[in-house]
Amino acid sequence: MNDVLIIGGGLAGLVSALQLARAGLRVGVIEKKTYPFHRVCGEYLSNEVLPFVQSLGVDLDRLQPARITRFQLTSPTGKRLDLPLDLGGFGLSRYALDEELYRMATAAGATFQLGKSVEKVIFENDAFSVTLSDGSVGESKLVIGAFGKRSRLDKQLDRAFIRQHSPYVGVKYHVRHDFPKNLIALHNFKDGYCGISAIENEKYCLCYLTTRENLRQHGHIEAMEEAVLHRNPHLKRIFTEAQFLYDKPEVINEISFAPKQAVENHVLMAGDAAGLITPLCGNGMAMAIHAAQILSLLVVRYYRGELDRPALERAYRWQWQSNFARRLWVGRRVQRLFGDEWLSESTVRFFNQAKPLARLLVKQTHGKPF
Repeated sequence: MNDVLIIGGGLAGLVSALQLARAGLRVGVIEKKTYPFHRVCGEYLSNEVLPFVQSLGVDLDRLQPARITRFQLTSPTGKRLDLPLDLGGFGLSRYALDEELYRMATAAGATFQLGKSVEKVIFENDAFSVTLSDGSVGESKLVIGAFGKRSRLDKQLDRAFIRQHSPYVGVKYHVRHDFPKNLIALHNFKDGYCGISAIENEKYCLCYLTTRENLRQHGHIEAMEEAVLHRNPHLKRIFTEAQFLYDKPEVINEISFAPKQAVENHVLMAGDAAGLITPLCGNGMAMAIHAAQILSLLVVRYYRGELDRPALERAYRWQWQSNFARRLWVGRRVQRLFGDEWLSESTVRFFNQAKPLARLLVKQTHGKPF
């Protein structure tokens, strides 16, 4: 029996596995893909995570992330808002970062089952049984759900948000382009917005959110991009001049920004499984890393006998809400300002006249260094 089974090997799962294995616990991770691989993600981390990431021993000098200090927001017609990023951040692909954390967690003693998915999670008699796609069953005292934005497990656990369909589709490319390396830009278009920022190896992450209706109207992704995204002149320049490095984009459907619970049927949720901030606000990667740090410290206390299961769950709920609930709330409200063309234009125009307010709003979507 494992001390902890982690479902999902993204940032929250990997950081949890690394910390818990280093604390001497028996940790198993189940991941349906095989490292390294790409994920739909904006690949920007605010510097709130930098001290912690360095404390883990991640070799950032070798990974060579891009340093990001400026922020740009544009309206569908191309009007610009330019701001400094007070805290700053860095750009690093999930392909590189997840692979590095996987290597470190394996070295620390965590065991991985790759290429397998979880079919069922059952909690009874104060323990979990986890059924995998190959028919095997794992047992554990604790389970961490780090399975991302949307999973069949959400349905099996009867989570409230999964009962409502979401209209959102996420699309990601890696590109090479003549674009400032220290800038993260968010370009608005009808019913969506697209971010671009530098990552390692002279590459850029180009990731956008739109709706299924936008896609349905135009038949396929390329036609939609040309008909809708190209109306923003900044995006038209990127899409017509950049070198695209994927044969086809990474795509994910039914992205939900609805509130979620940090604990469901005694499963401890982390990362996007616990709550997803809108891409317009960024920082999903930073939140996943921070949630894993919080949760891992509490799990260690549980195994030291300092917390029983109810106390562990209460403490995690409280700390998760204290650290992230406001950021998610702000993100959902900021998202309402964009997508509608007239409102997007008005918002960019307003914030150009009230830049201190715009900087304050950006600050609300960032946490403090930990």
